[in-house]
Amino acid sequence: MPRKAKELTALAVGRLRDNGRHAVGGVDGLHLRVVGGSRAWVLRITNQSRRCDVGLGPYPEVSLAEAREAAFVIRRQIRNGGDPVSDKRKSRQAAKSALQPVKTFKECAVSYIESQEAGWKNAKHGKQWSATLEAYAYPAFGDLPVSTIDTALVLEALRPIWATKTETASRLRGRIESILDWARVNELREGENPARWRGHLDKTLPARSKVSKVEHHAALPYVDLPTFMTELEVRTGYAGRALCFSILCASRSGEVRLATWDELDLEQGTWTIPALRMKAGREHRVPLSPQALALLHVVPRLEKSRYVFPAPGGGPLSDMALTAVLRRMGQGSVTQHGFRSTFRDWAGETTQHPREVIEHALAHQLKDKAEAAHQRGDLLRRRRLLMEDWGTYCTRHEENSAGD
Repeated sequence: MPRKAKELTALAVGRLRDNGRHAVGGVDGLHLRVVGGSRAWVLRITNQSRRCDVGLGPYPEVSLAEAREAAFVIRRQIRNGGDPVSDKRKSRQAAKSALQPVKTFKECAVSYIESQEAGWKNAKHGKQWSATLEAYAYPAFGDLPVSTIDTALVLEALRPIWATKTETASRLRGRIESILDWARVNELREGENPARWRGHLDKTLPARSKVSKVEHHAALPYVDLPTFMTELEVRTGYAGRALCFSILCASRSGEVRLATWDELDLEQGTWTIPALRMKAGREHRVPLSPQALALLHVVPRLEKSRYVFPAPGGGPLSDMALTAVLRRMGQGSVTQHGFRSTFRDWAGETTQHPREVIEHALAHQLKDKAEAAHQRGDLLRRRRLLMEDWGTYCTRHEENSAGD
């Protein structure tokens, strides 16, 4: 039998000043813990086969008699099979929840978007989030407490558009899931996420591939490209030249519209696009063909703008500027992004350039992880040869016409 601690009087307890734990007796395991000028009651117990301390409050706010009474209650609870540690934790959580204001799903969505905006590539991304949620999620449960959102409510928002607007519905589901995860991390809700796909909604909704056909960006056949480039060359505005440059570089619209002069090394013939503007989030070097360099040499520089292809006010071109050029040329069914497919088809079907070189030129990540692991360079020299062949092909109609 372990020795029982001597039962101290209230006066003796008041004289305890040395740092450490002091057994006060009366109830097994009851101590006064002294740390500097702070004194508090703790009860050492074995709970669920684990030894731990239970705090009983500060001294002298909690008297010796009160501490012994509380310790006795806990000891009796353990003897009766209770779990005082778990009960205390639940009590604290309940008290915290009672004091915490209830937040609606919409309020959580606004807070989540604000917390993430700094990491998004452009403001348009945040606007897309807000627009999707306002159109489909908020009408279903935007004003409800976020803690009450369940699977039935999530399905109420998703089902009406799952078959007809599958891409939008899929993005909406992911956005709802992210917001509910944010709310759980911030202790505004508990339990599983009702918007998760794997092992949950995939048992209720059909997979995207079953209900929607993947639509690729409309592309111009590569056999028609030289003629198109000849017609495009006469359009000497910034938008027309930006479209021409994007085709020669097989680049995305945003990469070109936001290009600045300091990204270009005309002597070395390279254009370095920062990671922030790349879809894969990695810096990308583009080898400039003679045709791309020639275009840059005739583009007038605006003193008030850092952009290579500025809008009239000196800022970047809008995301519709290149599309507007295509429409004016009678090519409204073709998209700027589709010219990357034109390049891919031409390179794959008419040249001997290796697939990995072509994929690097498009800044694509290789799907084969083993291949990607071994291919760590950016193949700049080999890509330069590819882009020179592409530039020659794009302008061959003009050259052939000149020789007639």
